[in-house]
Amino acid sequence: AGAETVKRAVQLDVASRFQESLVCYQEGIDLLLQVVKATTDEAKKQRYRQKISEYMTRAEDIKKHIEKEKKDGKYHKQIRIEENATGFGYEKLFQEYLTEIVSEVWVEDPYIRQVHQASRCLLYNFLRFCELLVKGPCKVKTIHLLTSYDEGSGRSQQITALEEIKQSLSNYGVTLNIDFSPSIHDREIRFNNGWMIKIGRGLDYFKRPQGRFSIGYCDFDLRPCHETTVDVFHTKHTKKM
Repeated sequence: AGAETVKRAVQLDVASRFQESLVCYQEGIDLLLQVVKATTDEAKKQRYRQKISEYMTRAEDIKKHIEKEKKDGKYHKQIRIEENATGFGYEKLFQEYLTEIVSEVWVEDPYIRQVHQASRCLLYNFLRFCELLVKGPCKVKTIHLLTSYDEGSGRSQQITALEEIKQSLSNYGVTLNIDFSPSIHDREIRFNNGWMIKIGRGLDYFKRPQGRFSIGYCDFDLRPCHETTVDVFHTKHTKKM
């Protein structure tokens, strides 16, 4: 298993898929270290240790390369969330980009509203995202939301809920600006430190919980996800339309 994982790491490395390669190198190294512990043949142990040392050196080089790309704003990270995967709460996706200099956030998502048919409220997803911003370490002062109106009678409930979120945020010194567009389709989140996150399903990539008292209802890290793709870019290296 260790050899196969490292082989995959090398393939990803050659393909310049450095983030995925780094993960495979780290997993492969851990597996090979377990093999070394279980091996009694000293010659084999020495060969394994030499290979592990080479892989560790390469993993460290990749890690430095990724950090440099982040600093230069050239970094592109893609996360593929599999169907029913867990462990992808908002902290997992956004925390590393919410640096202390982040003071302004833009959220574009057409479905920040009630969805009665699915027995869930996407407004709560937006609220949880706002809670993440309030907790820091960023110093968010302004959040811009662009969404679309709910249909029929749901519109008044949507507006009431958003106004309540706006008022609650103001208690924490955060201003929420709300705009509506009937033609919005894109889903993206931008921070004023230059990072932009595009999620195929927007903030609504979680599956409906089995019940109000089921595990995952409160903690999004424990809630199964729909399959989706997350792309992270820096606006310094994206073309303005």
